[in-house]
Amino acid sequence: MKLFEKSAAELSAMLQKKECSAVELTQDVLDQIAVAEPQVGAYVTQCEDTLEQAKRVDDARANGESLHPLAGIPIGIKDNISTKGIRTTCSSRMLENYVPPFDATVMQSVHCAGMVITGKMNMDEFAMGSSTETSYFHQTHNPHKIDCVPGGSSGGSAAAVAAGEAIVTLGSDTGGSIRQPASLCGVAGLKPTYGSVSRYGLVAFASSLDQIGPIGKSVKDVAMLQSVIQGHDSMDATSAYRTYTNLCDHLSGDVKGLRIGVPKEYFGDGIDTCVKEAVFAAIRQLEAQGAVIQEISLPSTEYAINTYYIIASAEASSNLARFDGVKYGYRTASYDGLTDMYEKTRSEGFGDEVKRRIMLGTFVLSSGFYDAYYKNAKLVQRKITQEFQQAFQKCDVIITPTAPSPAFRIGENINDPLKMYYNDVCTVTVNIAGLPAVSVPCGRSSDGLPLGMQLIGNAFAEQTILNAAYSYEQIVGGFHVIPEAFCTGGANA
Repeated sequence: MKLFEKSAAELSAMLQKKECSAVELTQDVLDQIAVAEPQVGAYVTQCEDTLEQAKRVDDARANGESLHPLAGIPIGIKDNISTKGIRTTCSSRMLENYVPPFDATVMQSVHCAGMVITGKMNMDEFAMGSSTETSYFHQTHNPHKIDCVPGGSSGGSAAAVAAGEAIVTLGSDTGGSIRQPASLCGVAGLKPTYGSVSRYGLVAFASSLDQIGPIGKSVKDVAMLQSVIQGHDSMDATSAYRTYTNLCDHLSGDVKGLRIGVPKEYFGDGIDTCVKEAVFAAIRQLEAQGAVIQEISLPSTEYAINTYYIIASAEASSNLARFDGVKYGYRTASYDGLTDMYEKTRSEGFGDEVKRRIMLGTFVLSSGFYDAYYKNAKLVQRKITQEFQQAFQKCDVIITPTAPSPAFRIGENINDPLKMYYNDVCTVTVNIAGLPAVSVPCGRSSDGLPLGMQLIGNAFAEQTILNAAYSYEQIVGGFHVIPEAFCTGGANA
């Protein structure tokens, strides 16, 4: 097995034992990028100083300095997370040449851990999409089947881990944008509790729903990276002030007595049979290890998609008002007066999906429609949150499919917005309620595409869901992440 195929946890142990160096590992990943990137297209920007970053880690280790377990591990960053001195585009023409003068708080944590930044990952424009097809720059492909989408909006982040182009990555999740691509690419992805990871430096889509989170090859990888980025931040008014423990230190494969709720609403029409069968098979395996399975009901789930797109679009219309051609970013070349400049800049700078959501959000917030749409959506949001709270009085973890189907072909749904929005049907409730959830691989479709299982926990119960996910990972003997077609380049371990 080559270095880029290994998990962050395995590589961390190898680095600490000096069985490989950070430079050797980084070079192996760079070689793999050269092999896979022409087919996958996971990156928007690749860093030029990755080997220099790795050498600094090796020098520090040689000097006997105390290093974080993730020091020297290559990481890719979603392109809506501010990185000082590194282009941050949100995969939009509007920010095509924007280079931030500051780091997001999570990036400060990544730097402190001594991780090696490989570059910025492709995404749906301003995180609006479920397939990475709305990127201004290029389409990202699913490493398991090149003519299929990797999911979105963190499609580049998930595809890079699946193809060995990064060991771990950071994504952002507004309605499923970490978990859905993790499911489609056969990797592990965590959407943390709202407020547990600082949003300072994350370019806002929907501020009350957005959350940065980790993607990795294993549950332990995700736990390790989440432990790095979580914590209170005075720069983020929504950051939760509480004590955070190292999630990796407390990972346990014991699920005996764990109460698992299975909501019937997540297994109805619209969910592919292969997905249902794979998730139920995984539930039975956990039950065989001593977990207690019970059917539950979350009746307001049927209104979740409508609720989510009203709230998210309303917040997006407000957040994206800053991109007007005056302060920074793209400005139209020819205009007649200020109003004309605004109109042309936004018409030329934003893609179709972003425009669609801005118009929808402006409409639901407008006079005469606010009460009918936005106000009612907020009431349903409260109802969905209450139903989850009631469910967690009976169970510790809720298990559902992550996505309603395996990865679909590129171009198959892009011209049908409603069909595209349905890809988030299993994930949006988690963001609406501000809860944590992790997606892990749980099988494959008949044509070999990955399928994902979602484990949802109560607020700040990341340890509980990661323990359950870790137990399942041990049952199946780990997750085979990288497709055979991409296990060619790199150096032997």
